[in-house]
Amino acid sequence: MIEVTQSPRFISRLTRDTLALVLAGGRGSRLKQLTLWRTKPAVPFGGKFRIIDFPLSNCINSGIRRMGVITQYKAHSLLQHIQNGWSFLRGEFGEFIDLLPAQQRIETSWYSGTADAVYQNLDIIRNHNASFVIILAGDHIYKMDYGPMIAHHVEKEADMTIGSIEVSLEQASSFGVLKTDKESRVLEFAEKPENPASTPDREDVALVSMGIYIFNSNFLYEQLIKDADDPNSSHDFGNDIIPSVINSYRVFTYPFRDVQSGKQAYWRDVGTVDAFWEANLELIGITPELNLYDKEWPIWTYQEQLPPAKFVFDEDDRRGMAVDSMVSGGCIISGAHIRHSLLFSNVSVESYSKIEGSVILPNVVIEQNCEIRNTVVDKGCIVPEGTIIGVDAKEDARRFTVSPNGVVLVTPEMLGQEIHHVR
Repeated sequence: MIEVTQSPRFISRLTRDTLALVLAGGRGSRLKQLTLWRTKPAVPFGGKFRIIDFPLSNCINSGIRRMGVITQYKAHSLLQHIQNGWSFLRGEFGEFIDLLPAQQRIETSWYSGTADAVYQNLDIIRNHNASFVIILAGDHIYKMDYGPMIAHHVEKEADMTIGSIEVSLEQASSFGVLKTDKESRVLEFAEKPENPASTPDREDVALVSMGIYIFNSNFLYEQLIKDADDPNSSHDFGNDIIPSVINSYRVFTYPFRDVQSGKQAYWRDVGTVDAFWEANLELIGITPELNLYDKEWPIWTYQEQLPPAKFVFDEDDRRGMAVDSMVSGGCIISGAHIRHSLLFSNVSVESYSKIEGSVILPNVVIEQNCEIRNTVVDKGCIVPEGTIIGVDAKEDARRFTVSPNGVVLVTPEMLGQEIHHVR
């Protein structure tokens, strides 16, 4: 095994020679109607961002400035967001974001799996002449420096490296579960097993894939072509590529840890309404695990030029106020009470309304005398005067979508507002 020094200069050379591919084509059906008109990576998150901003920002902050975003399902808002917010990369310096929608370059079908999505763009990928390719899921929330992971890949003389975290056994059946030796070499891999195996030192957790893969580029090309020629393959990294290579090649895992504490770092799959609601409200905490105020690791995004949030009226029964909350630019809180909630941009809450424990996406209007608790309100909703949500579970279930943990999801269609015209 070769030994290398993980100096900033060494890592920067590796990241400059790396191409990132962000898989952003999935619907994310577990988010219910939140992805009815948008792909999951385009879902708003954290008051002013979209989910895809996190892996893209990780690339920029890691020194990876050659990126491709592979899209398929209802990608218009995602493509528009990237074009508006990520155009600062300079092509003359070799920086770019390639938008790679399904366009039948090789086959006459749409992408049939994650590996097929990369394979169908193989000619484009090869033209970039990168030594390493890092493949990222476009729908997870986390901050990660990919440079040390690439250096780890080189040190281990690996053909493939898989980013990993530990999750509870109850959650592990939703992920690819890894078994490794003391050197972090992958011995077994099971995609979403019914009975996931625990780690050797803890019976209550399993080691799972983060959906982050680093390949030596030539090795990736060989495996994609081999997989494409297999008529029995589902053409998926988790189901097909990884199981086919772990016994014959050098496949290692890279545990995602906080550099200072050594503990597992923040990572969230916001793939359900409950997880989405919880992850957003976590940001309100005094010292949340995900620090959006970190100047050393900024999250980049497209941002409208908006006026500051405004709170108006100061009467005993009509006071515009927000407590234990995050309120974004362009919001007007007009004689309403906001408590332990997150309001995205351009939200208007009118007099005598009360919002608690809720996530309100952009461009929502909440009229007078409304009461909203433990709810996610989708972009563009106009909540009529006197509406009560999150108080009567039976009434909520009749009109809206209610999650297993009792979080209510409200979309314009549920309110009889057809803002998406398809006829």
